[in-house]
Parts: sequence; structure tokens; C-alpha cells
Amino acid sequence: RLFYEPVTTPCGHTFCLKCLERCLDHNPKCPLCKEGLSECLAMRKYCKTVLMEELIARYLPEELTERRKIYEEEIAELSNLNKNVPIFVCTMAYPTVPCPLHIFEPCYRLMIRRCMETGTKQFGMCISDPIKGFADYGCILEIRNVEFFADGRSVVDSIGKRRFKVIQHSQRDGYNTADIEYIEDQKVQGQEYAALLVLHDSVYDQAYMWFNSLKQALKSRILSHFGPMPAKDPDPQANPNGPAWCWWVLAVLPLENRAQLPFLAMKSLKDRLNGIRRVLT
Repeated sequence: RLFYEPVTTPCGHTFCLKCLERCLDHNPKCPLCKEGLSECLAMRKYCKTVLMEELIARYLPEELTERRKIYEEEIAELSNLNKNVPIFVCTMAYPTVPCPLHIFEPCYRLMIRRCMETGTKQFGMCISDPIKGFADYGCILEIRNVEFFADGRSVVDSIGKRRFKVIQHSQRDGYNTADIEYIEDQKVQGQEYAALLVLHDSVYDQAYMWFNSLKQALKSRILSHFGPMPAKDPDPQANPNGPAWCWWVLAVLPLENRAQLPFLAMKSLKDRLNGIRRVLT
């Protein structure tokens, strides 16, 4: 295709920025002459080829307009947070809970870069499934910061946002994608709400006592990874995902992924609280 956002490597070869980045995901060398580009990769600063851009704009204006249109359509497609949403298949993630990730596989390097370039800074997190590839329920993660290393690896600081149900499993450029629909807790009123408040306060106190009963070394490790236990919500139905402390407790409890997944899928806060109570007991 016509050069788009042309950049030139220190060894003097010109590529589209996106094409060069994808090659460097797999091998930190110039795709043409194989000279090492580790320093270039570490700095994350590519030299824009101004002359090439000017020549294309002057002599190939129609082709450039068409090329830009294709690129904008690709970006719009990648920005959709309902269809073909990128899915990181790794660990259990919950709303409001931090989820630090170490990115080293080429497909996930590409996925994270696209999330940053489109400006959505969001992707789905699901646990693996032996039959479908990944589970039917997951959590959207929002990227707060990305720290790149010289060899192309990165550490991503992300936090859980919304829960979703997978409608269709698919793939794109080596990573998983899915069509999804977002799920929220169903609200209750009257006597049901009064009973929910009592249950909410009771399970919170039980969780608080359990956490404080742990050995100091274990508590310190939990606090350094997940932060402090969130405060009790005055209205447990204020957030469509339910109280933040529930998710914090589920992230901290020593449960297998298969036991954690049903909590993510529940639309009833009462059921979730009763489930947490059973585990704590």
C-alpha cells in the first residue's frame, strides 16, 4: 500500500510507522537490512520522513486521500467497544480493582498499542476456557499507564471498569476479540432493599474482621497489590456493578478462577453477598 505516516530508521530505511512497529513486536531489527533497532525501540521516538510525506501529498494526492480514509475506517473499527472488542485472555479482573499486567507476547503488544492509539485505552479481560478459548463473562480494563522497556516488553497499569457478557468469540491479528453486551446489577426496592442493607452491613463487617485476622505479612502483601479495603457504601445500589468492597474481597480471597467467575456474572447483589458470606464462613 501507499506509505502512510512514513518513518526512517537510523540505518536509512523507510517504512509505514504501523508496519515498522508490528515488525519490531517480533524482532528488534530493521526488516530490510537486519540492523539492530533496540535503542530506537527503547526511546519510542521514530523519525518522521517529512520529504516522503511532501512528495506523496504533492504527486499522489488522490491515493493519499484514499489511504487516509482506509486508515480512519480501521481506527473507527478498532475504537468500537461493543463489537470486536480486544480480549486479553489471562487472569480474573473485577470492577474498581487494579490489574497490573506484564506484556511480552507480540499479539498483545499490538493489542495494547492499538488501545492507546485509538484513545479508548480499554480492552476486555477474560479467563481461559478449554473449549471456547475464553470465558463467557469478563471485565473491561482501562489503561492508566504503560511503561515500555528497551526490548519492547511493557508493564501496563490497568483498573477494572465494567462487566460484560460475550455474545460472539472471534480473533484479529493473532489476539482474541469478542462482540459483547454490558451487564449491571438489578435494583430492588421497599422491604427487599431494607433486607439488602442489613445483609450488606453484616457481610461487610464479616469481611473486615476476616481481613484483620490475617497474619501481618500476608496483609502487607495484599495491601501493596490491591490497596486498602474500600469503605462501606451508604447506598449499596449506587453503582451498577455494586459496592467496590465486594470486588476487592473477591480479588483477595484465595478462590480458583472457576469459583470466581459466577460472581462476575451475577446481576443480584443479594446473591453475591450471600456467596461471599458462604466463602468467608
